Amino acid sequence: MNLETIKSEIEASVSGCRLEIIPNASPSEQHSLLVDAARAVAVARFLRDAAHLRFDFCSNVTGVDWPSKEISEKIKVKKILDGVEQEVEETRKTQSLGYLEAVYHLYSVEKKHGPFVLRLRTEDRENRAHLPSLTPVWRSAEFQEREIFDLFGIHFDGHPDLRRILMWDEFEDHPMRRDYVEPNDYEYEPTAHDEVLQKAKQHQNGVGC
Repeated sequence: MNLETIKSEIEASVSGCRLEIIPNASPSEQHSLLVDAARAVAVARFLRDAAHLRFDFCSNVTGVDWPSKEISEKIKVKKILDGVEQEVEETRKTQSLGYLEAVYHLYSVEKKHGPFVLRLRTEDRENRAHLPSLTPVWRSAEFQEREIFDLFGIHFDGHPDLRRILMWDEFEDHPMRRDYVEPNDYEYEPTAHDEVLQKAKQHQNGVGC
């Protein structure tokens, strides 16, 4: 199952889609295909329905948080030093915008092949953290998209029942994000042992409040 071939087939069948192969340098070499959100549902249907692919089962959906980060790179610039033009090396720093991802692992029960890894990426982590739901294509994605919505904060547009699945409705944060700060409420911890016990004592003594 050649990822380049599948990418070319999708591009020929789904007009206007933007695809990118994301390499995986680990021993598994489980490379993935990043698809733009606008064409994600059409691409998903192609992967499910194409007679030679038939990715009819979505086994797993997970979220990934990629926070904003500063990137430093060395560049060479020309400057006038002591009246002479010289090439010098400087460090240029840029800020990369953070984003969230939903990663789908697909298999074909009919054709007995897989996994095929499909990635969807939000525009950012806050105001534009929306992706189309793929639950209408693979029903097994329903609860897993709800879990990602709950823990990472991705809003899956078109999901049949998008609501929290682990945290309570009034909870305002997303515990799986990398910048999540856990609340200081350890006085209610029913099994306060070891590290949790220490935090509870600090809370009771007003430390870190």
